[in-house]
Amino acid sequence: MGLKEEFEEYAEKAKTLPEKTTNESKLILYGLYKQATVGPVNTSRPGMFNMKEKAKWDAWKAVEGKSTDEAMSDYITKVKQLLEEGTAST
Repeated sequence: MGLKEEFEEYAEKAKTLPEKTTNESKLILYGLYKQATVGPVNTSRPGMFNMKEKAKWDAWKAVEGKSTDEAMSDYITKVKQLLEEGTAST
């Protein structure tokens, strides 16, 4: 299985993360996913009254220097970690 296929598999698995997954972890995944699928940030930062979208934009901007493959690999690693944490604490 290639990296892209594995990435897509873990993108599906990410939809089944435990409810207790922190917003911080979700933002990390969001940033890595956007970097892997879109590339560097291509929009302006949302205004101060749109806190959720601004946090998502910031998470994406934080990983802006990563290559597509690096972002995919980091995303897979993070999803695996979160899934393991979810099953370990139940």
